[in-house]
Amino acid sequence: MKEGQKLWTKEELILAINLYIKLPFGKMHSRNAEIRELATILGRSPSSVARKLGNFASFDPSLQARGVKGLANASKLDRAIWNEFYQNWDSLFIESEKEVAKRKHSTIEKLYEFDFEASMVGEEEMRSVKVRLNQSIFRKIVLANYDSQCCVTGLNRPELLVAGHIVKWSEDKNNRLNPKNGILMNALHDRAFEHGLITIDEDYKIKISSLLKKSKVESIAHYFGEYDGKSIILPRKFLPDKEFLKIHNGQFKA
Repeated sequence: MKEGQKLWTKEELILAINLYIKLPFGKMHSRNAEIRELATILGRSPSSVARKLGNFASFDPSLQARGVKGLANASKLDRAIWNEFYQNWDSLFIESEKEVAKRKHSTIEKLYEFDFEASMVGEEEMRSVKVRLNQSIFRKIVLANYDSQCCVTGLNRPELLVAGHIVKWSEDKNNRLNPKNGILMNALHDRAFEHGLITIDEDYKIKISSLLKKSKVESIAHYFGEYDGKSIILPRKFLPDKEFLKIHNGQFKA
């Protein structure tokens, strides 16, 4: 360690990996406003925070598959934190969000603009608010992972995009916030994906149901047929998990 540098604590690394998950890969530089904000919170330089995100990138198997190495000299604690998150996204990411809110003297609900008083709502409404909050968090993660671009068409208008789950929210409560269980599509293709009319195979190729391909309606052929067999636009960091894709393939209406 160079003179004047200080070791990263576990709490600081949790905040750093939280930001790593939420930032598009190409924006992990010291000029980024979110990196500068975290640097201020931690009392570190923006370049120090950016380097730490680069250290986490060195563990990311999706980047390794693309030949992106990340930054060397990551610590044993860096790897330990990465492994903890990688094996248990949902509970640990929420814990990291709570730590972010604490450092900002706020709450997760306020950071995501869910303003309510727990004492003023019933149990069912509280549960509904928590579901919507988790969905809002998941959307931010998936938008960042796909750089706000539909993986089928390349459409890059966030207001027209849906952050969907490969394995449905209701079917796997342990991977509701897992970026590897996220897929970003425009609203039309997301709806078809949700109903098994399109799927993505383990080679990340798009498969279109014969129920759509046999249609004589020209618009259906245009919006679906031309994508059959094409590769999706891959996310920059967390690739769709092939085990999750297998499950979705099993629900595909070939």
